[in-house]
Amino acid sequence: MAQVTKKEVDVIVCGLGWAGSLMSIELALAGLEVRALERGGDRDYDEFAYPKPADEYAYAVRNKVFATPAEVAVTVRYNTSQTALPTRKWGAFAPGTGVGGAGMHWTAVLIRPTPTDIKLKTYVDEAYKPGILQEDMRVMDFPFTWDEIEPYYYKFELICGQSGNTGNLRGQILEGGDPFEGPRSEPYPLPALDDTLNNVMFKEAATKLGYHPFPNPSACVSRAWKNPYGNQIAPCNYCGYCSKYPCLNYSKASPQTAVMDSLKRMPNFSYEVHAEVIKVVLNDDKKTAKGVIYIDAQGNECFQPAKIVVLSSFQLYNVRLMLLSGIGKPYNPITEEGVVGRNYAFLSNGGATLFFKDKNFNPYATAGATGQMFNDISPGNFDGPALGFLGGAKIHSSQATGTPISTALPKGTPTWGMGYKQGLEEWYGHSMKISITTTCQSYRDIYLDLDPNYNDHHGLPLLRMTFNWKENELKLQQHLKGIVGNITKELNPDSSSMSFLPMGADFDLTKYVSTHNVGGAVMGDNPKTSALNKYLQSWDVHNVFVPGGNAFPQNFQANPTDTIGAITLMAAQAIKDHYLKNPGPLVQA
Repeated sequence: MAQVTKKEVDVIVCGLGWAGSLMSIELALAGLEVRALERGGDRDYDEFAYPKPADEYAYAVRNKVFATPAEVAVTVRYNTSQTALPTRKWGAFAPGTGVGGAGMHWTAVLIRPTPTDIKLKTYVDEAYKPGILQEDMRVMDFPFTWDEIEPYYYKFELICGQSGNTGNLRGQILEGGDPFEGPRSEPYPLPALDDTLNNVMFKEAATKLGYHPFPNPSACVSRAWKNPYGNQIAPCNYCGYCSKYPCLNYSKASPQTAVMDSLKRMPNFSYEVHAEVIKVVLNDDKKTAKGVIYIDAQGNECFQPAKIVVLSSFQLYNVRLMLLSGIGKPYNPITEEGVVGRNYAFLSNGGATLFFKDKNFNPYATAGATGQMFNDISPGNFDGPALGFLGGAKIHSSQATGTPISTALPKGTPTWGMGYKQGLEEWYGHSMKISITTTCQSYRDIYLDLDPNYNDHHGLPLLRMTFNWKENELKLQQHLKGIVGNITKELNPDSSSMSFLPMGADFDLTKYVSTHNVGGAVMGDNPKTSALNKYLQSWDVHNVFVPGGNAFPQNFQANPTDTIGAITLMAAQAIKDHYLKNPGPLVQA
């Protein structure tokens, strides 16, 4: 088949989720001709908005707005002695596809990590004596300071209309917010979402036990909001359809509501859907890229020349595309040479479900981010060194959905038939959850590479994930079990059940945890241990930038979207201020 060559553009953006849409609008505003390629289809809000009904089975069970494993499968194994097998059905995580990407179906908890999370290696070196942590742990600092990144957090939060309570305003601790958050230059743009009954109960119990709860920071906006790009986001009406759903009410910040409406109207921006990028084409010197090859909707192989290449698809696929394109040396876990594939990390969840016969939590009236959390159990906020592990968790009670299929039922309730229906009738609205979202460290033998045995429909190797839980993360789970147990006891439910990983547990790919996958092409100060510099620029190919969760050197307990937005905006600013004037490495190796 003959290759179709397209007209050269200034910037080609590969993937049109949060990172891709932010890069596109920022560089288009600078006057560059920007073209985006999206593997999936177009996603306009007319497809989802009222009066279209929400469909739990289609979205939450059949994953209507997710990529299918047939399109983007990965292979998974626990260790290097095993043969990895491909995913046939999404379980532990579920990547998005189409315009908007995972930003269409995210829960919209928009929270920053702490300054300690940003400089975790520095904290470890100061707080932990040699021999306490596992020898194979590979902790790294992010390559920027809190003061450098904070303005970009705030810019992204303005774009989203972040709703919540400020806890630390320029060093002043404010009541009702998170006292452990890093200093904010400005207050939250909007007030917090309204509390539900479980939030009030959780807040009272946690406060009594000495913790510092605050409302979940939310990108489901609490008031009508017009963002810096001129897009209007409607106030949340607490319909209960957020996580795994596009918002029916234009109330959840997403690429569509926050960026795309303005971006589509710009004459120097264009995009093509059902366009699957399969390779970045390098010049002969291997130090610059000249464009990308993609397969269009008709099956044609197309070459899109560009002066700047932005890889902004989901974390796993950014790493795969770098490996397929020869950008950066692949990581070898034996020698620890190479950078692309190293420092992959996921996270664990768990918690307790509490049942109350005499309380009606009205779970249908909720938003994805409705809840209270506390950050007392995150690195540096408690004595992790004395407990022998590194990490922590945000602990929260979040009433995220009222959909019937996902209703929690007491242990012993039948899973189908008349008994199941009776259980739904008796217990719908009578339970609440206490949940954990944990850190996850990176390790020498946890990594991503190309699978030698399985290929996709283009004949290209799938991405292989080598991952399992480590003792450090399982120790953390056991510590959190005690904390959640104490809060449960304080709340005194009629019955409860707990779900935590026991020591020795293996990673279960079949049960949903989150889609907070990170690492594999991390940012850092040293080109021997990182694939990207602080501006998400490839150390090896200077006109390739790779924004996304792939840049995180390990996973912190805060949801990743706020940081993905911030580092993308910081990189875009560096391109506009410095790279365009003098193309080349923005940081000297």
